[in-house]
Amino acid sequence: MARNKHPEETVQLILDVAFRLFMEKGYERTSIQDIIDRLGGLSKGAIYHHFKSKDDILMAVTDRMTAQSNQMLADIRDCGNLSGREKLKRIFKESISRPVQNDIFTVAPNFHDNPKLLFSLLHDTIDEVAPNYILPIIRQGIADGTIETEYPEQLAELILLAANVWMNPMIFDSSVEESCRKFMVFGQMLRGFGLDIVDDEMLKRLRELTAIYQEARS
Repeated sequence: MARNKHPEETVQLILDVAFRLFMEKGYERTSIQDIIDRLGGLSKGAIYHHFKSKDDILMAVTDRMTAQSNQMLADIRDCGNLSGREKLKRIFKESISRPVQNDIFTVAPNFHDNPKLLFSLLHDTIDEVAPNYILPIIRQGIADGTIETEYPEQLAELILLAANVWMNPMIFDSSVEESCRKFMVFGQMLRGFGLDIVDDEMLKRLRELTAIYQEARS
């Protein structure tokens, strides 16, 4: 009875459990019954009261994961006292430094076993983050002279695909050293656009996250 009085708590519990299972087992190999078994007494009916299907749970999980990140992006995008280049550097630094990244890399999601999660990441990168957050910053950088490109839309997508997909060890199962080499190439690419925005502190953090992932996978 108490759970019915606090539906938001029930929803958050379902999402917490589902997130862990999706990461541990893969979305396709996680059943509704698996989720129920870890909910400490909640029934299948309680789940279907809030979600129509497992797909709905997946979308809610990914929405929750991106909401906090998108708020951070919006705050930096709208900051009035930074240049376009400075905003991009802050985004990279804060994105990689967020404590939640440790949790994500610790539960070791394998995107080969989670094609729907991978599609959701790509969709969010290209259709949401690039046009709504990164592109306005690049346009500002062009206007204030700190970013050089004739193709702002494509640059926004390229930066995010390289950072979120190509350099993501959870997608390509990269070793620590391979992740570092990719980071160095990424930095060289950015400098070609006048964007000297990645540094040794970010490289150190990437090494740390990749090591966390590889240890969790072993």
